[in-house]
Amino acid sequence: MSSQADRSYALRTKKMALSAILAALAMILSYVEAMVPMPVPIPGIKLGLANLVILLAIYRLGFKYALAINCIRIFVTGLLFTGVFGILYSLAGGLLSLLVMYLLYRTEIFSMVGASMAGGVAHNLGQLLTACLIMSNIRLMSYFAVLLFAGMGSGILMGIVAWLVCQRLPHLKI
Repeated sequence: MSSQADRSYALRTKKMALSAILAALAMILSYVEAMVPMPVPIPGIKLGLANLVILLAIYRLGFKYALAINCIRIFVTGLLFTGVFGILYSLAGGLLSLLVMYLLYRTEIFSMVGASMAGGVAHNLGQLLTACLIMSNIRLMSYFAVLLFAGMGSGILMGIVAWLVCQRLPHLKI
């Protein structure tokens, strides 16, 4: 029994350490994305580099670890760079995106690329709905058509990169 308890403790420790590394990587990617201007002059469009880390966490660690990594990234980068409203927008988009990607992952019907694409769209939708609530203006939803295609494009691109990275990662005994 002691051996089983030791293995369980070692597994939790390994997952916790990997989660901390992934959270740090997600924060670095968020910072890099904030520093590099997008070549498209349309507000609100980003590549979603941190989505790579969240996808890997979903596929390798599970929902609760991906949730923790996402929340840590959102709160720390928000406190450092964007402030309270940045945290609100990121939290709405990030949580909706995470939920959609995880549910699609669980169906085993969608690939990592498909889940990422849906996550990109869900992230934009979550942020836009938050903007509508904060500004009390439903007309902002007219911008969703632009964000829909941007989310699909960046989601596909990040999904491909995440899939390639996942293929090259050693299968950790987690």
